[in-house]
Amino acid sequence: MARRTKEEAQATRVQILDAAERVFHAQGVSRASLAEVAKEAGVSRGAIYWHFENKIDLFQAMLERLRLPLEELARASESEDEPDPLGCMRELLIKALTRLASEPQTHRIHDILRYKCEYTGELLGLRERMQALSLECDQRIAKALSNAVNKGQLPGELDCARAAVCLHAYMEGIEANWLLVPNFDLAQQAPALVDTVLDMLHSPALRLTPGGQVSGKG
Repeated sequence: MARRTKEEAQATRVQILDAAERVFHAQGVSRASLAEVAKEAGVSRGAIYWHFENKIDLFQAMLERLRLPLEELARASESEDEPDPLGCMRELLIKALTRLASEPQTHRIHDILRYKCEYTGELLGLRERMQALSLECDQRIAKALSNAVNKGQLPGELDCARAAVCLHAYMEGIEANWLLVPNFDLAQQAPALVDTVLDMLHSPALRLTPGGQVSGKG
C-alpha cells in the first residue's frame, strides 16, 4: 500500500509538471497562476503545494527535466577517470541541440525559459536562482575543460574559466536564436555547430601567458 501511495504521489507530481509546462507556455510564467496549473492538471491547489513550495520551486523542477538526461555525460566529462572528457563534452553538446530540435517537451521548456519568463514581481527570486545555475554551469564547464587539458586534448595554456564563459554563451546563443528563428535543421547541423565552438578552444586568444595573463592575438 505504501509503495502504491508513493507511486501515486510521483504520478501526481509528473502530472502537475506537465500541466505547468502547458500553462506557462500558453500564458507566460508571470501571468500564469498556480490555480490555473491545478485546473489544467486536474488536481487541487493543495496538491500543488504538497509537492512544490511556490511557483519558483515548480519552475525550477520543470528546468530540472532539461538537465537530468544530460547529467551522466556531464559527470563523465568532469571525471578524472574518464579517458576522453572532450569527447564526452562533444557528445553532451550535440545531444543538447538535437533534443531541442526533436523533442517537443525540451523545445517547450526552452521556449518558456528564453521567451516566456519575466524576472519581476513574485519571480524576482527566480532571477537569483537562475544566476546561481548559470555560474554553476560555467564552473562545471571549466572543470571539464581543465580535465581535457590534463588529458592532453586541449592546449596546456588554455584559460579554462574564460573558455567556459565563451562556450556557454555560444551554446545559449545558438539555442535562443534557433528558437526565435528556426530556419535551419538544427539536429542535422548540431555536430558541425559543436565542432566549431570546440575548435575555438584552440585559439591563441584563449591562452594564458606564463605570467597568468590572457594572451593577445597571434
